[in-house]
Amino acid sequence: MTLFDGVYPFYPQQRKAAVFDISTIIVIVVFLTLACSFLLIIPGIRGRARLYWTLRVLLSLFVGMVIVLVQFTGDWETGWVQANTSYKSFSPVQVNVDVGLHIGLAGVNVTLRGNPVTQINETINYNEHFPWSFGADYEHSYSQGLQKGLPSPILYVAEKFSRQSPCAVHRQYRIAGHYASAMLWVAFCTWIISNILFSMPVLVYGGYMFLLTGAFVIFSLLSFSTVRNSPMCQIQIGTSTLHVAYGGSFWLVLAIGLLCFVVGITIVAMHHLNLDLLKTFFDLREDKAEEYQEMPGVFINPHFINKGLSPSQPSAINSI
Repeated sequence: MTLFDGVYPFYPQQRKAAVFDISTIIVIVVFLTLACSFLLIIPGIRGRARLYWTLRVLLSLFVGMVIVLVQFTGDWETGWVQANTSYKSFSPVQVNVDVGLHIGLAGVNVTLRGNPVTQINETINYNEHFPWSFGADYEHSYSQGLQKGLPSPILYVAEKFSRQSPCAVHRQYRIAGHYASAMLWVAFCTWIISNILFSMPVLVYGGYMFLLTGAFVIFSLLSFSTVRNSPMCQIQIGTSTLHVAYGGSFWLVLAIGLLCFVVGITIVAMHHLNLDLLKTFFDLREDKAEEYQEMPGVFINPHFINKGLSPSQPSAINSI
């Protein structure tokens, strides 16, 4: 069978390795739009309040973006290995490839990249997603991969996470990802409430909600970490072993959780130690000069008063 522009005529084209998911791009665009909208109005804020507003808004948007973004990323756990392995089933042809495993809350991605990319007259650059979130059928995705004739390393790794696999990790990852996602959505709700409270003169309650946001973020990490309680099957690719470790999303969520704790504790402490400074930072401090403002003295020319009043009428206005 011949090739047409490098593609087999009766088979679907290969999937290229994807760096970002479309949902990830949407989340980033939405929060960047909010940030840009704020930067357009920031010149209208005068004095130090401009710097305070910029720090508060950009920091809050960053926290909210990360909480939503990690729901769709696929690098909570990652692993790479380079090996010489068979490319197709029942074929003695060996290829040198990099095999990557990326585990997220909603599924697993298996990446296969050739060294070099073009080998045996074929471009080896795959990225396949196998979802296990509620409402998704992992076994159906795996069956589709078999029907499409995906390379053997991808099917071998994906089979380790199927329900029928002796590894028995499918249920653990599925439930752990589900509860971690639920905790993050609750954290997002408390993040919204904290921003509402920060716009009112109840800053200490906004600090408490920020602490609660950090607590739910940490709970999501604990939920996902429960998968480590079950032993992970050995993934052997050729003569090499694929090992997984916590990825960028896991450590980013940990950093955001600790940041929420630091911000929340700082706000609560400042409320009890220096409330005026806290109100100044949140632009809620009232000007005491305006608060206790008195009517200024009025200076009246006696000439115009005497001219406008008859001699029999005593002046009721005292000049100052």
